[in-house]
Amino acid sequence: MSRSTLRLTVAQALVRFLAAQYTERDGVRHRLIAGTWGIFGHGNVAGIGQALLEAGEETMPFHQGRNEQAMVHAAVGYARQLDRLSAQAVTTSIGPGATNLVTGAALATVNRLPVLLLPGDYFATRAADPLLQQLEHPVEADLSVNDTLRPVSRYFDRITRPEALIPSALNAMRVLADPVETGAVTLALPQDVQAEAYDWPEEFFADRVWHVRRPAPDPAELAAAVEAVRGSRRPLIVAGGGIHHSEAEAALKAFVEATGIPVASTQAGKGSLRHDHPADVGGVGHTGTAVADDLARTADLVIGVGTRYTDFTTASATLFQEPGVRFVNLNVAAFDAHKLSARTLVADARAGLEALTQALAGHRVDPAYEAEYRAGKERWEQVVDAAYRADDEHAVPTQTQVLGALDAVVGDDDVVINAAGSLPGDLHKLWRARSPRQYHLEYGYSCMGYEIPAGIGVQQAAPGTSVWSLVGDGTYLMMPTEIVTAVQEGLPVNLVLIQNHGYASIGGLSETVGGERFGTAYRYRAPDGTFTGDPLPVDLAANAASLGMDVLRAKTVRELRDALATARASDRPTCVYVETDPTPGAPGAEAWWDVPVAEVASREAATRARETYDQNVVDRRRHL
Repeated sequence: MSRSTLRLTVAQALVRFLAAQYTERDGVRHRLIAGTWGIFGHGNVAGIGQALLEAGEETMPFHQGRNEQAMVHAAVGYARQLDRLSAQAVTTSIGPGATNLVTGAALATVNRLPVLLLPGDYFATRAADPLLQQLEHPVEADLSVNDTLRPVSRYFDRITRPEALIPSALNAMRVLADPVETGAVTLALPQDVQAEAYDWPEEFFADRVWHVRRPAPDPAELAAAVEAVRGSRRPLIVAGGGIHHSEAEAALKAFVEATGIPVASTQAGKGSLRHDHPADVGGVGHTGTAVADDLARTADLVIGVGTRYTDFTTASATLFQEPGVRFVNLNVAAFDAHKLSARTLVADARAGLEALTQALAGHRVDPAYEAEYRAGKERWEQVVDAAYRADDEHAVPTQTQVLGALDAVVGDDDVVINAAGSLPGDLHKLWRARSPRQYHLEYGYSCMGYEIPAGIGVQQAAPGTSVWSLVGDGTYLMMPTEIVTAVQEGLPVNLVLIQNHGYASIGGLSETVGGERFGTAYRYRAPDGTFTGDPLPVDLAANAASLGMDVLRAKTVRELRDALATARASDRPTCVYVETDPTPGAPGAEAWWDVPVAEVASREAATRARETYDQNVVDRRRHL
């Protein structure tokens, strides 16, 4: 029996296939691969590049990037904004273009966010061997630099024959659409195979819908979780990013309003409840609020919802100190649900919360407990007010006053993006999230350089949304390249560029662990050889302007507020540049973080730091 076929190159077939893939959840369909980022070289220009040109913008929109890592960050920002239901692909040439993907791939996989990577690879036929940019290995002839992507990809394949694309492409889509398995997916494409023709079955290109399931909790697990909640006196919810990914914010709100259980949030979970909800006690862990961390220390039951329990959340296993504390973990991934020897509730976050609410009908925490955490929340709000307040509007702002000025300008649906430096800690403690998508912190990988390209991805996913990428000078110098892309695409990303002349966050950490801020300041060398001279005369605002941004310089608190308002009203990519007062304006850490300190040292600072370390490490415990 004959079947209809289409004769296409591997690259043409792949692009056509990707254009016909969809996800569906709750009856709503989304395009799975909504566009492709690319930088072309000899490893992909004649294959994927030609295929994208031939397909056209309607079939597969193309986005021109400037840095391969940044393209992945943009795709990740896009996928996160759309709850992982839609993603983007990234194509690169072979060699350095491909290896530049590794950091972005790690970030995507650590954060469980989908992105499809399509790096070029060496000739499958070995017709040209070695070719330009090939890494030769003396005993593993099939090794290529793309193998660096294996450990950071949730699925990896090298397509060495045209027909191998069919099962591999289907597996790639399965992983991207799976809420448990998702992350970076890599299909390495030898450049000769990309251009090779094959007779493809037409059904390969038919529309295909990948259902994103909402698994319900197992009845026995649900009953055990309900028993644990009913038996607890001081329960605490730790809200993670899984709440956002499953659109479970309304279900969480209904659950806490029915039970009175307070909610502390991880970096990824912040905004699960609006900041002014009586049960929202703010961030938890090393960068958490005083009220949330006090509750965590005394909780007899911790209900983790969609969280991975990173060391920042657990304060390096020192936070949950009540002797009999137990855990119930609601997570779609069994791997995460079993952490901390928890009673597991393996289910979609929304489905699990709805089931818990129904099963716990009539149950509520003691009114005295509610009164306690509400009073703690009120006290912390006064701390936030003090950190935001600027009594002298003509003074140079502190970093927390920058956040206060931004808080006064943003709308409820604006998106604030950050990833690294001292800002994540200040934001986690102080930011008042007003909507589920407003707080966009990439803290799974805490990757400097994420913020600007992620802002582009968010703008693509949510046109018309005001997006704020917050960066310090250290992060800006890592990766400002996608400013050019924002200008080219007419995407009005707002960049808040804070100049504090170095790695402020690591400088502070260095001081506490005996490193004496070594190598963390952006200054001239002093006569003794240390970097303690005058600040470097770099003009980052001029640099941003040279890349096409409108730039507003703010020297005082009042000028900063005016500049932020102007930026929000603009339809152009705009940079607000401000030098900050280095005087600490944020409240200190409310919980410990384990950064091992030299056990022996000749310098007094390190010796003192080790003494402090030894005092803190005794609180670390394993929950068994």
